[in-house]
Amino acid sequence: MSAIHLARSFLFVPANRPERYAKALASGADAVIIDLEDAVAPDAKTAARQQLAQGFASLSAADRTRVLVRINADGTPWQEDDLQLLAQLAQGGLAGVVLPKVESAAEISRVSARVGHNCALLPMLESAAGLAALDSLAGGEGVTRLVFGNLDFQADLGMACGPDEAELQPVRLALVLASRRAGLAAPVDGVTPGTDDLAQLQRDAERSRRGGFGAKLCIHPTQVAAVHAAFAPSPEQLAWASRVVAGFELAQGGVFSVDGRMVDAPVVKLAKQMLRRTSVLSKE
Repeated sequence: MSAIHLARSFLFVPANRPERYAKALASGADAVIIDLEDAVAPDAKTAARQQLAQGFASLSAADRTRVLVRINADGTPWQEDDLQLLAQLAQGGLAGVVLPKVESAAEISRVSARVGHNCALLPMLESAAGLAALDSLAGGEGVTRLVFGNLDFQADLGMACGPDEAELQPVRLALVLASRRAGLAAPVDGVTPGTDDLAQLQRDAERSRRGGFGAKLCIHPTQVAAVHAAFAPSPEQLAWASRVVAGFELAQGGVFSVDGRMVDAPVVKLAKQMLRRTSVLSKE
């Protein structure tokens, strides 16, 4: 699996701050999103593309496997120029493209045609129209993971969610289900805007993990470690998974129990997934 499939943290960095690219990559984040969209003012888009081209050229081949670019949305006056640049970056080893405000598979196909098959596409769900088209987005050409743009989604629907965003739980479940139906890696949850509130970040990340997400967007390097901790199994969980797998092998397909609880096939599958993912991540 690629770094993008396995990534737990996606850290944003503005495209017009190339001096931050290396710092973001050294932050411990599994992947870095260089942002041409929200982080760059309209009158700075052209310069940001030039800075991105120069900054990307200075990155090592290994770092490029962890770099994505968020382009401007379909229908904006900037996307065509973004795509011309991305076609060049894709040839240089760009790992992926984040597509904001996607509402149709046709938008995804247009980007895929420009960047090629070796560049992962991560469409963002940020509107009611995108939610209605979610299965077609998940099945779009080149799509690797879905991403939830929780703040833009709230704005599109005129919502005023509480700190726990309980109102968005059905939408998050829809993302997880659509990803599973399409055979994608677990989706990427949205941002926690308060960079100083690590307790809220931890609650948000743990909610993401419990709900079936595999990663979370980060807007500051200080958020990365807490996100990784939330998505990592605890020592107790890993010990439980090891006991389950060992019990399964001893039972040779028969019925068995672990810690006083009966174990069936779905539990064994979950335990194996936990151990396999932990083993792969430990080699990264």
